[in-house]
Amino acid sequence: MPAAGGTAANDPRRRVPDLPHPLPVAVVDNHTHLDVTRDGDPVTDTADALARAASVGVDRVVQIGCDLPGARFTADRVDRHPGMLGGVALHPNEVPRLAARGELPAAYAEIEGLARHPRVRVVGETGLDYVRTGADGVAAQQDSFRWHIDLAKRLGKALQIHDRDSHTDVLRILQEEGAPDRTVLHCFSGEVAMARECVDRGYHLSFAGTVTFKNAQALRSALSVVPLDRVLVETDAPYLTPSPWRGATNSPSLIPLTVRVMAGVLGVAVPTLCRSLSDNAERLYGPW
Repeated sequence: MPAAGGTAANDPRRRVPDLPHPLPVAVVDNHTHLDVTRDGDPVTDTADALARAASVGVDRVVQIGCDLPGARFTADRVDRHPGMLGGVALHPNEVPRLAARGELPAAYAEIEGLARHPRVRVVGETGLDYVRTGADGVAAQQDSFRWHIDLAKRLGKALQIHDRDSHTDVLRILQEEGAPDRTVLHCFSGEVAMARECVDRGYHLSFAGTVTFKNAQALRSALSVVPLDRVLVETDAPYLTPSPWRGATNSPSLIPLTVRVMAGVLGVAVPTLCRSLSDNAERLYGPW
């Protein structure tokens, strides 16, 4: 809702960002939610969103469904759109709610079935979130994280991890369970020491529009120590819109803004970073 005295026209959430200058080499949006609509926004037209992204050099996406409706959406859309691969899981904030209703075993069974789809290449996003779920949900989240790790390994899928204010436990559980060979920290939010540990363990780190924010110097410092063969870029759309459009609705078409900031932090030319981002995604998920 606009501030008192304002209008929808000057509410940054309602502004439609201009398309950025296209990237010189096509890249992958490693993590987006085309099934999710923010309050007051129209429903996303998948084909239109993918076409707009492709027009600026984002010709492939990984669509993530992290509840049952989203997972069903994902399994359906990956068959319709050749530029889309999918990931399915139960988000850590979803798990305690399902457990309280006695619906978790059935939800796990459905997620496992959807994860077997040949174009669903990711189990995720799973992990831990100690911000939106209180202490009473921690045990359920941790058990669910372990279940998803096991599923990724049994099916030979990549794992994408949600980690919000839970760095220590995420790394501990990955160590205890044994991480899949292809493990990604989505929307990486740690600092330099955590980035170095993840790299040492063989994980990939995916950076969202947050890396462009003025107050995100610690995140940019973390990015600076990630080798080019371990780095990915994502939107987490419709959230985490990069500067200068922070507050507006995000979409895969805004990836170029994040890529150009990342290239500056890493001290490489934009085409060089783009090639690495594309190669890394194809190595993790296979060909589109």
